[in-house]
Amino acid sequence: MRMGTNRRLANVKTRHETGLDYIMQSMNLNTPFGKKQLKELKPFFPGEEEELKKELDRVESMVSFVNGNSRTVEQIQELFMEVKDVSYTIARSENQTLAVVEIYEVKSLLLAMRKLLSITVKDGKNLVPEDYILEDTTELLDVLDPGKDRINTFYIYDEFSDKLKELRAEKRQCEIAIRKEQKAKREELKEKYGIMLTPKFDISVSKSSPDLEKISGIPELEAADQDYLSVTFQLKPTETVYEYTKRMENLNGELEEEEERVRKHLSLEISKYADVLTANCEKMGALDLAMAKAIYAISHDCVRPEIADEHVVEIEDGRNLQVEDILKSKGKKYCPVSISLKDGVTCITGANMGGKTISLKLSGQVPILTQYGFFVPAKKARVGLSNYIQMLIGDSQSVERGLSSFGSEMEELKEILDHGVDRSIILIDEIASGTNPVEGLALTRSLVDYLIKKPYISLITTHFETVTETEGVVNMQVKGLADADFNLLNREIQYANRRERINIISKYMDYRLCRVEKQGEVPKDALNIAKMLGISSEIIEGAKKYIK
Repeated sequence: MRMGTNRRLANVKTRHETGLDYIMQSMNLNTPFGKKQLKELKPFFPGEEEELKKELDRVESMVSFVNGNSRTVEQIQELFMEVKDVSYTIARSENQTLAVVEIYEVKSLLLAMRKLLSITVKDGKNLVPEDYILEDTTELLDVLDPGKDRINTFYIYDEFSDKLKELRAEKRQCEIAIRKEQKAKREELKEKYGIMLTPKFDISVSKSSPDLEKISGIPELEAADQDYLSVTFQLKPTETVYEYTKRMENLNGELEEEEERVRKHLSLEISKYADVLTANCEKMGALDLAMAKAIYAISHDCVRPEIADEHVVEIEDGRNLQVEDILKSKGKKYCPVSISLKDGVTCITGANMGGKTISLKLSGQVPILTQYGFFVPAKKARVGLSNYIQMLIGDSQSVERGLSSFGSEMEELKEILDHGVDRSIILIDEIASGTNPVEGLALTRSLVDYLIKKPYISLITTHFETVTETEGVVNMQVKGLADADFNLLNREIQYANRRERINIISKYMDYRLCRVEKQGEVPKDALNIAKMLGISSEIIEGAKKYIK
């Protein structure tokens, strides 16, 4: 497991909005160790490029392993599902005597380690990277399983102690002698009184039975139990039985002491292997996590990102995994997006429904996944590591906090800008849309002027087209309905209901981004969409007059 630094790459909201948390929650982990490592996973930062490349090497190796060894992968997963976290038990063994069930749990873990080793190493060849190969713990297993039965059970076996073996043998002889005495007494009562005791050497008699008085008068019997219907009698212990019983009580005390001594010895032996067991558990967790990364990468068509020295984010045909999963569940296809970002400001413009926010989130998802050592959802990706990745997007909690959406937005913006450092990625969605347009535009343009001077990759989605007039700002526009066949679209939409209309428009929307070199005609997707959704032509034509 990568312990890493305590530095924070992204806050909770950014992890959520970029889909990092969603992806982590979607991963199939089977061991408590793997789940813990995923929860504690640390990102790689600038200066740690080589370490990240090694991690991506491991994931790549696991992708090859998973693709070529489906049955072996199944075996490992099935094995992992049976593994329990015995970290506390291992730690306890160093200064306390373990209970039988705890020793059993350790033995069960050792059997799992043995099986995993046999699965991952064949004919002296490692099937998985060396980092995941366990250290052999056969010596400790032999201590806990002296009979070498290799069965997933545990008992304080006779083999643990000659004294234990002798005491148990004597106890069995006592039990046999008691049983023999009781059987002889049962036969005697049968001959003498004509009654037959059960195999438990008792007899139950109804309170209404005429035999009750007779049986209650037999001196060899004593009342043991009764209810409102019957009375149960049992054999009185003879002198012989009494002596053997007394001896057995003493033997039980000696056995308890000897078994505790054995448990203490076994606990000490386990403690000697504490470091090895802990390291093996870490390796099992690391293998579980690496397999989960690989399986997720394969199932979601993810690729290994190229790690760049310079601060860039280049994505070819990228897909927002969370949105893609939603679309798949509805039988729809995702439209991949390509984008290239470097230090400076890039603005994405276009109408609502154009996918600007999704592209923004994708631009955060790819670099953050990269820095956590994941493959990324794209045809190709190239990423330079960042010190800081933060996203500002609409705050659904602002009302509960007693703030306007604009007030909440400004609070978040201040926090982001206060913590910005060299090699930051700042992602901002529709800044200042919650205030009046004049001030909103002014604030947005001033923010762009501020960010363009910083060593940040800044990506801003906005309705304010003139923001892109600032020198040095890259303008990306959503293609939207620019290439749509409006005749076909209008025919489809003519008799559709409200929900169907929105779905039809979405089908014709092109979510790809294109770079705009010069300010040209302002796209009219918003007006087109409004018209198709039934807004009066008078309003639409009137709006066009105000577009310069």
